[in-house]
Amino acid sequence: MSRILYKYLDIVGAKCMIGNQDLQFTNASQLNDPFDCHPKLIDYSNVPASRLQGWIPEDWWIEKEELDALNLRNDTWLCSLSKINDSILMWSHYCYNHKGVCIGLDMDKVMKSVPPMFGSLYLEPFILEVQYQDIIERPNAYHSAEDIFSYQWRTKAKEWAYEQEVRLVMPKPGPMYAALTPEQAERSKSNEVMDWKEVHHYMPLKGECFESIYFGVNTDPTEKEKIIKYARKKLNPEIKLYQMRVDGNAFRLQAEVI
Repeated sequence: MSRILYKYLDIVGAKCMIGNQDLQFTNASQLNDPFDCHPKLIDYSNVPASRLQGWIPEDWWIEKEELDALNLRNDTWLCSLSKINDSILMWSHYCYNHKGVCIGLDMDKVMKSVPPMFGSLYLEPFILEVQYQDIIERPNAYHSAEDIFSYQWRTKAKEWAYEQEVRLVMPKPGPMYAALTPEQAERSKSNEVMDWKEVHHYMPLKGECFESIYFGVNTDPTEKEKIIKYARKKLNPEIKLYQMRVDGNAFRLQAEVI
């Protein structure tokens, strides 16, 4: 796996990530694909005979295991990154028609930045490469717990393969790293009841984690200059900066050094 992974963002999200020097984690139930990390990816129907001894019926075990998997999903936050920085589709979808930026992160340095109490159960996030499949090949839930855990967090439909996604997965992140977005803060002021799964968690990063910034074809020049000035002066003086350009000979993007 590449040492550098990429985060596609709109201009507001990019300024928040760079200015706050952090990485946003989203609850696994709040992603844009309803199949993501879903318990139905796992087959709970083959209950071992050893568990069926006594009065507890098979249906009870199946329901219990599926509920445990659902609770695990609801208690897990993750951050989606990509192996590539030049996906036309991702620049269109996540950077609002190429108006945002793509941030390159040095993963060796990112993992060294993980604070001691970021996770309540584990010391640092799991790094999982997403596996894309044509159909759901549901593994037996009663095999290796580690394999089942990994499968649930890294399996997606083939349609998403263009993203070349790598995930940082954190079960039960520490509550002190949870924070409301400005929009959520306004809702909170209005006493609106909010689902706790909507709240993001933010892992602090050192400036050296930011390896590069790529500006979209349609990034606003004024915003671009603000980010460049801040990045070089306060974030990482060694950061690499690029401008994405349209290739005149093919449907692809090219990065030009700034």
